[in-house]
Amino acid sequence: MSFLAGFMLPHPPLAVPEVGGGDEKMIQPTIDGFVNIAKKIAELQPETIILTSPHSVMYHDYFHISPGRSAKGSFSSFRAPQVSMSVDYDDELVRAIESRAKKLQFPAGTSGEKDPKLDHGTMVPLYYVNQYYTDYRLVRIGLSGLSLEAHYQLGRIIRTAADSLKRRCVFLASGDLSHCQKESGPYGFKKEGPEYDEKLMAVMEGGDLKKLLVFDEEFLELAEECGHRSFTIMAGAFDGISLKPHILSHEATFGVGYGTGIFIPEKEEMSMSSDDPLVKLATASIHEYVNNKRVLKDYEIPDVIKGQRAGAFVSVHESGMLRGCIGTICPVRDTLAEEIVRNAVSAVSEDPRFSPVTPDELPDLEINVDILTEPEDISSMDELDVKKYGVIVTSGYKRGLLLPDLEGVDLVIEQVLIAKRKAGIGDREPYTMQRFEVIRHV
Repeated sequence: MSFLAGFMLPHPPLAVPEVGGGDEKMIQPTIDGFVNIAKKIAELQPETIILTSPHSVMYHDYFHISPGRSAKGSFSSFRAPQVSMSVDYDDELVRAIESRAKKLQFPAGTSGEKDPKLDHGTMVPLYYVNQYYTDYRLVRIGLSGLSLEAHYQLGRIIRTAADSLKRRCVFLASGDLSHCQKESGPYGFKKEGPEYDEKLMAVMEGGDLKKLLVFDEEFLELAEECGHRSFTIMAGAFDGISLKPHILSHEATFGVGYGTGIFIPEKEEMSMSSDDPLVKLATASIHEYVNNKRVLKDYEIPDVIKGQRAGAFVSVHESGMLRGCIGTICPVRDTLAEEIVRNAVSAVSEDPRFSPVTPDELPDLEINVDILTEPEDISSMDELDVKKYGVIVTSGYKRGLLLPDLEGVDLVIEQVLIAKRKAGIGDREPYTMQRFEVIRHV
C-alpha cells in the first residue's frame, strides 16, 4: 500500500497570515488543523504528495493532471505577492497515472493545461506543509464535471499507479465544505448548507469514505459545496482499506465550512485474490499468457466442473474498471475448463475495446468467471428480469448478448436495446430473444 495517510483540508486564502492580516485568528481551530496535518506529514516523510484541488484546471468531462517538472505560484491575487512558492512535480508518477488511465480508456491526463501557475487550493495547504517538510514532489490534479463514481475510480487508478512504482505517498484532498451557511456568507443562507456539513462530517468521522458516493448530486449543488469530489478521489485511493479517522476541526465562521482531518490506513478489508477454483484457473491462464505468451496447458480440472461443457465469460477489471471481457454463449471447447482457459486469454489480449494487458498490470487485476446456463427461447420482454436473466437477441446472422445484473442497467428495455446495439440490429429489424442465467465466480 503506497499511501501512508490521507488528509482533508480547506483552502481559505485568509488562513495565510500575510493575506489574513490577523483575521486568520478567527479560524484558529482550522489553523491548528493545518499545523497538525503538516507535522504529521513531516513525521511520515512521504516521497510524493498527491493533491486534488477544485481550483486547478477543470473540465466537464476530463480530469487534468498538471504536466511538466515544476510550477510556481503566489498570493498576488490576494494582495500578498511576497508570498510565493515553487514545487517539483513527480513526473514519473504522473506518467504512470496517465498510462493507466489510457489503458482503461478513462478520461484523465496532462492535456489541455490552461494556466501552469499554482492555484490557491494547492498553495494554502502547502503553505503550512512547507513550514515543516519540503522534501517531497507533487502530483496536482483537478476535479471534473463527471460523476462521483468517476472521481472514485480516479482515486483507484492513482493508487494503482503509485503502488506500481512503490512510491511512498500521502493524499491531500483540498476542499471547503458548504458556502451557504450564513446570510453573511458568499452565497447567503440555504438550509442545505449546514445539512451538508453535518452529513459530510459524519461520514468523515466514521472513516467509511465510500459513503461519499451516496450523496445526491442535486443536494450537493444546492449546498454550494466545494470539496466533495476532491474528498471522493481520496476515498477511491483508499478503496478496500480500513481507515482510522482523526477529525481535527470543523467550523463555519465566515459562512463557509472548513473541515480538517487525518485518515490513517490500518488494514486491507478485502483481498484481490480469490479462493474460487474457476477464478484461480482463469488467473493462471492469464498470467501464463501475459508473462510468457503461451496458452496454459498443464492444469488440473477443478472437481466442480469435471465432465461439464458450457458457455463461459471471463471478465477482467483494473481499478474497478473493465479491462477486458470475452466469452462464449454456448460451449465451443471439449471441456468447460478449456473454455475458461481460452476465454481468459482472449479477455486480456483480443478484446477490441482495449489494448492487451501488460505484465505490470497483473497484480492489480480483478478476475470474474461467469458460467452460462443453456439459453431458452422467450416470446416477450415480460419474461426477462435484468437482475436474474441475461439476454441474447438474434436477427439473421446478427447476435448480441448482455449479461444480467450489470451496473447501470436497471430496465429490461435498456438491456434489450444494448444487446441489439452490440449486435448491430436496427430499430425496424425483426429479432428473437433468449434468456439465460449466470453462475458468477469471483
